[in-house]
Amino acid sequence: MRVISLNVNGLRSAARKGALGWLAESGADVVCVQELKAQPEDLEAPLRSFSSATGQMGSVVHCAEQRGYSGVGLYSSVAPSRTEAGMGVAEFDREGRILRADFDAGLSTDGPPVSVVSLYAPSGSASEDRQAAKFRFLAVFLPLLRRWFAEHRASGREFLICGDWNIAHTERDLKNWKGNLKNSGFLPEERAWMTEVFSEVGWVDVYRHLYPTEEAAAYTWWSNRGQARANNVGWRIDYQVATPGLAARAQNAFVFRDQSFSDHAPLVVDYQ
Repeated sequence: MRVISLNVNGLRSAARKGALGWLAESGADVVCVQELKAQPEDLEAPLRSFSSATGQMGSVVHCAEQRGYSGVGLYSSVAPSRTEAGMGVAEFDREGRILRADFDAGLSTDGPPVSVVSLYAPSGSASEDRQAAKFRFLAVFLPLLRRWFAEHRASGREFLICGDWNIAHTERDLKNWKGNLKNSGFLPEERAWMTEVFSEVGWVDVYRHLYPTEEAAAYTWWSNRGQARANNVGWRIDYQVATPGLAARAQNAFVFRDQSFSDHAPLVVDYQ
């Protein structure tokens, strides 16, 4: 099972740059996309579904109310049993931040029930108000992460949360960490929150599970300023975060950089 996560920074823009063509050839079974910047009526048929080696990839989306802003989606070769948009908090549900898709029969012939979540956490870099909103999001998202983990323990359902978390967890997760200690995305409070998600709640950072010391090859986002991408002055802020049983099935992961579809690069993980 191959799962890909990509912040497209505008689905229509990424499609014009060849993203859907690459995804069609990637062998993905599930693709989570973030920052759609589109309304449902903007998504013409080629953006809603495409053929791939694994089958016809249908989609579900949760768009923001504000046109040209945020939004998340998910493509899969198996139709979900059910979907749930949002987290029950109006402030963030209006922005299209979370989309959960349940696959009760699993995603393979012998796999357990799986829920896949496409996530786009807020960025706080634009202003103090946006950073305050980001902290509010983290405060209400953590209890939801706890509930999902409790659901996993009670039912055996595996969870996979893919997306742009907008936090670099450790010094290995960005090139210029010393210069960003007071900047959104690497604030001590944000990093401590991520530590709680992994160390206390029990979720697993799949890439770090496979490659605990990797640095330069792990970056998934680069600023558009200067030559950040060309010089690989990047950040690792896109994650696949799983319940332990599913994380243990991860075999391989990489960041695809041969083509550029947005300011983020696709994070690809193969699960047994």
